[in-house]
Amino acid sequence: MLKSSESPSAEPPSRVGRRPSTSRAELERHALRLFAERGFDEVTVEDIAAAAGIGRRTFFRYYKSKNDAVWGDFAGELRRMREVLDGYPPGTPMMDALREAIVDFNRLDAAQIPWHRLRMRLILEVPALQAHSTLMYAEWRAVVAEFAARRLGEPADALLPQVIAYACLGAAVAAYEQWLRQDGSDLAAFLDEALRALAPGFGEAPAEG
Repeated sequence: MLKSSESPSAEPPSRVGRRPSTSRAELERHALRLFAERGFDEVTVEDIAAAAGIGRRTFFRYYKSKNDAVWGDFAGELRRMREVLDGYPPGTPMMDALREAIVDFNRLDAAQIPWHRLRMRLILEVPALQAHSTLMYAEWRAVVAEFAARRLGEPADALLPQVIAYACLGAAVAAYEQWLRQDGSDLAAFLDEALRALAPGFGEAPAEG
């Protein structure tokens, strides 16, 4: 549902100094590390830029705000999820395609897990991020609703595509909350289980897994 395509590595660099250039992933690393150390509300854009060895203006070339830094390259990941959904053959059951695409969207390498846990705790628990998160969730739901609408032959803003989008988001958030409560658990397994449970409600039996 929520991961960045440039998720940070497990070990952030200890040396901080001015560099001639940086990357979105590096900036994300510094932001997440500072949020973990000081708390989200106590960190400024200037703090993140200084940790990355760049100027404030350069920060805004990558992110519109410190809120966006928490989400990483979310727009790029949404484009990828849309492409994955577009690639499913018409014969693939709608809910199977959505389940597989959403699980893939959130699949993590081992090195990404500590950072992604931090990211999701911020997104789900920090009050200052809630309004921004609502906007990001709406973009995610739009991708799901557009796919469901094509399969159903309805407009994306019709009731059933919207119900499917909201249900998938709710299932994914519930899976994430379980994952955050249980260290060492498998996020993909939680997502798969939660999304499989939705299929009968939309008139489909989930494929054998």
